Amino acid sequence: MSMGAMKESDGGAAVRVDAPGGEDLDRRARGADVPKIGLARAEVAALPGEYLGPARVTALVEAGAVAVELPGGQPVAVEMALALPYEPALGDTLLVIGRGESYYAIGVLHGRGRTVLSLQGDVAVHAREGALSLSGDRGVEIRGPELDVQTGKIRMVADAVVQKFTSVYQRVSALLSVQASESHTVVEKTSFTKAKNATILTEETVTVNGKQILLG
Repeated sequence: MSMGAMKESDGGAAVRVDAPGGEDLDRRARGADVPKIGLARAEVAALPGEYLGPARVTALVEAGAVAVELPGGQPVAVEMALALPYEPALGDTLLVIGRGESYYAIGVLHGRGRTVLSLQGDVAVHAREGALSLSGDRGVEIRGPELDVQTGKIRMVADAVVQKFTSVYQRVSALLSVQASESHTVVEKTSFTKAKNATILTEETVTVNGKQILLG
């Protein structure tokens, strides 16, 4: 019997007889719906109906959206939906949730991007009944036209300190004490020291060298 021929069943209804070899028209019709984009049919992977897991950032599409690659290799567009404004970088691994064709990034698993907090007006950060700690693996920067520090005690511990000022004014009401292994002071113009009493005490040699030395 030829393909697509009709025959009467025992109940008298007409039914379609499958073609020889086990192929049917419905299967071939479904295959015709696959878009011809130069890929083998086995390489065409459909997006999962629902997804929650990691995805790698492959491109920065626009503000608030990036292109990522799911573990199966499917590229999808993802909208950033984080609580903080994070700017992802290429190669970041985001936590992505999606259904159908809508995907959102809800977390950062491994990131090298930048988080920028930009708030309007005055901003106050207060640790109530606790301590406020700021730390950075690559450093901490503070920028502003003015810096006002008011505290009862300042303690600084560093391997090296570099300070550059146009002018420095210091006023110490009690004691100014400096202890160093060596001290080196260079003044390009005039050096003036005034004290009610002054003492220079050394264990070995004192050298005074100049074109004129005035005493009295």
